[in-house]
Amino acid sequence: MKRLARLLLPVLLLVSLYYAVFGGEYSLLELRARRGDLEHERVRLVELEAQIDSLSAWTDSLRTDDHTLERVARESFGMIKDGETLYRFAVPEEPEAPAEDETS
Repeated sequence: MKRLARLLLPVLLLVSLYYAVFGGEYSLLELRARRGDLEHERVRLVELEAQIDSLSAWTDSLRTDDHTLERVARESFGMIKDGETLYRFAVPEEPEAPAEDETS
């Protein structure tokens, strides 16, 4: 009986160690992978917060700064002030080349 207990204890320790490292939902390998995911999400969160700050500043300047609003109106919508002349330069379209007759 003592021999069985001496043999069974190390086997149980090895099995529990194996299960702790490789088995189950919260294995050491799974926890390591989740830590990597957590770090990736933290970096993404910092990037999104920076983007939110940038968009908030842009919104604020559109609401309060007349020069920014005027620039957007001119660039996006082609708006002009009274007395100004708007010149638009169009790229000429190339005439279609005549189709070659492949049967001749």
